[in-house]
Amino acid sequence: MIALIDYGSGNINAIANIYKRLNIEFEATKDPDRLKKAKKLILPGVGDFDETMELLNNLGVVNALNELVVEKKIPILGVCVGMQILGESSEEGKIKGFGWIKGNVRKIDESLLKTKPHLPHMGWNTVNPVKKDPVFDNVNKKNGFYFLHSYYFDCQNQEDILATSDYGKTFASAIRHENVYGFQFHPEKSHQNGVELFKNFANI
Repeated sequence: MIALIDYGSGNINAIANIYKRLNIEFEATKDPDRLKKAKKLILPGVGDFDETMELLNNLGVVNALNELVVEKKIPILGVCVGMQILGESSEEGKIKGFGWIKGNVRKIDESLLKTKPHLPHMGWNTVNPVKKDPVFDNVNKKNGFYFLHSYYFDCQNQEDILATSDYGKTFASAIRHENVYGFQFHPEKSHQNGVELFKNFANI
């Protein structure tokens, strides 16, 4: 079973609909005991860094997630701000992230952008894999993915970067460290490419 972590934000329903169509077992839950029964975890994200961490802390799921991800090595996928909180900190706020992947979240430098409106980075963009990973199997690189963000994950270790995109500068749009995956883009808004990614994650 794949657990969609329902902390009151994120595109839970869009992801749930994809797994329904794929006939893959999932459950949207905020119950730590239910999370512990999952084979994989998905952390959706819409909102800002501090707000997301506060919601998770208030639900009392942080300790359970650390146990599952760090100790039991359950695969987890963070989407958008769900990816950003995998890191250590963010320029967007003051609360610490999970720190499962070394790095910090920084604001996109508007001085590097030529097209207005500068931020957020919104719409379709190319994602360029820099290493082979089964999560990108059957993905059409030409079609790209849908983005909506003003901050990016600045990886401390280059080997944790799965794919990059360009917006003013090249940034990590997909990351992985061991069992922890993150996508800066929104696969749930990215048509068939997103469906393939969610299916691939379920099969990892």
